[in-house]
Amino acid sequence: MTFFSQKKRSLLLFALLAAFSANAQIQDSLRPDKQEEDHVKYPVLQIKGLFQARYLVGMTEDVDVNGLHHADGSGTSNNFMLKYMRVQVRAQISKRTEVVALANFADFKNDPKSRVLENAYLKYTFNPKLAFTVGQFRPWFGIEETYPIDIIKSLDWSNQYTEFGKLGWTSFQIGLSATGQLQLGPIPFQYAVSVVNGNGKNQINDNDNGKQYSTRLVFGLSKKYNFNVGLNGGIGEVSSKKVYAVGIDLSSLIRFDPKWSLDMQLEAKQATNHVLYNTIDPELRASNPDQYLIRGAYFLPNLRYEINHKNLSAFELSCRYEYLDTNFRLSSNPRQTITPMFGLEFLKNYGARIQLGVQFDRYKHQVENTSQYNNNLFIVQVQSRF
Repeated sequence: MTFFSQKKRSLLLFALLAAFSANAQIQDSLRPDKQEEDHVKYPVLQIKGLFQARYLVGMTEDVDVNGLHHADGSGTSNNFMLKYMRVQVRAQISKRTEVVALANFADFKNDPKSRVLENAYLKYTFNPKLAFTVGQFRPWFGIEETYPIDIIKSLDWSNQYTEFGKLGWTSFQIGLSATGQLQLGPIPFQYAVSVVNGNGKNQINDNDNGKQYSTRLVFGLSKKYNFNVGLNGGIGEVSSKKVYAVGIDLSSLIRFDPKWSLDMQLEAKQATNHVLYNTIDPELRASNPDQYLIRGAYFLPNLRYEINHKNLSAFELSCRYEYLDTNFRLSSNPRQTITPMFGLEFLKNYGARIQLGVQFDRYKHQVENTSQYNNNLFIVQVQSRF
């Protein structure tokens, strides 16, 4: 696979940003609906937030609440945990331009050096077919990137999402993205094309000269069943080594009647595990990073019943099955996770809810004093959106 030279890639990014900046100025000053916009006083500010906390109980002897095995019997088996205290500020500074900042203040309980700030980007929308986002954001590379943590159907992000975030394909990254919606005949179509540093959020500089390029295509194949098919692909360069990632996902929302509905997600991905490759002594590792491959899949059905009582809006039942192997070609030790959850929603749109569930982790080979150890974890989670 042939890559652009570093100089050509830099010139390409510069040209995109220059065209974006020039077009933005022209559109704002000359567009025909300028008179209509004058009735709106910009900037328009919107503030949102999320509080989320948990109580965890480890139900496996000698395994702590983080899944780490302790042969000496030490470790914490129960814990109150503050997961999120997020505040988001969205400033609409013109009809087509918005600036977004999202911070998680719960990260101050840890070392906040590379945490706290999550989203920090500017988005300019030419029309529904084309919008540019630049800054720190979540590049689209699967279903989970398209919604926030507060409306997730399970306990947390999938194990696959977390691992692909470490590899630079998902989660919060710094870079540039183009997104849009089109109509391919009768089929609705969405796309995203992104280029990012690939070394996570809140970084002052890229840790090498490589970049990661990814594309997501989503086809709406059935309006009745809200059935969508997503295709994901990416190539890049990390520490002068070529890497790749591919994925496919299916989603559907079936409404049986006004009260009952079933939401289903199925996603599978595979990628070069360059993080693992770079942790191995150069004298011991294989020369090709593609010998170190990660593969994962999950299936998440979620059954919802709308109660619409003044004190209770809905309840949900979900059970996610996950399969993840971080080095399946050379040293396979797959992790299987089953997470049944029961949730009560007290305010609409997950404004307030409580969830109860159990996370069952199983490994093909258990390794003492590591997190690769069978584990059962009971969870109570509460959240409020404001």
